Amino acid sequence: MSTNTDADAVNHRARASEAYRLWWQHDANWYQGVAARFGQDVANEINAEALRKVALHVGQRVGRRAGPLPDTGDGRKDLEELRRRYDDCGDRMFPPELRNASTEVEDDDLIVLTLKRNFAITMVRMAGSLEGYKCPCTDIHAGWSEGLGVTLRENRAESCLRDGDKECRLLMRVALPVAAGGEG
Repeated sequence: MSTNTDADAVNHRARASEAYRLWWQHDANWYQGVAARFGQDVANEINAEALRKVALHVGQRVGRRAGPLPDTGDGRKDLEELRRRYDDCGDRMFPPELRNASTEVEDDDLIVLTLKRNFAITMVRMAGSLEGYKCPCTDIHAGWSEGLGVTLRENRAESCLRDGDKECRLLMRVALPVAAGGEG
């Protein structure tokens, strides 16, 4: 007979959160170790490569679960739905309680991601590595896009918390027409 209670569920969530914190601590120590031994450029490069691979996997899972992007009726794919899929990718990779992010469609082919809080920047700053740290955001977006079956014509940061800006503003200009959606 199962005796699961609300307290057990809370305990499970607390243990899961602790596991996340320990893995992020591991990641921070790993990054610091690579930077100390091989230089921060190498640490940034490996960090970006690893995050892009994770993002590709996340994009593929989101694409498989959501199915093909719907048509808007004019032969184009629905960018509002694509925007929601980018949000889903972000929520799967980064718990919402550790970041403050939003996306919006700003043009026929432009999706803008705005971050007002990013735990990675906070952690890198606390570790004293902000000086040489290079944000892997565009690599993450490239991985999500590839996983979702989307080609980006533009993928760049217009502003960045790392540089002292009040927010990260990341531009993802989609090549049209958008493909049918993630494989894998």
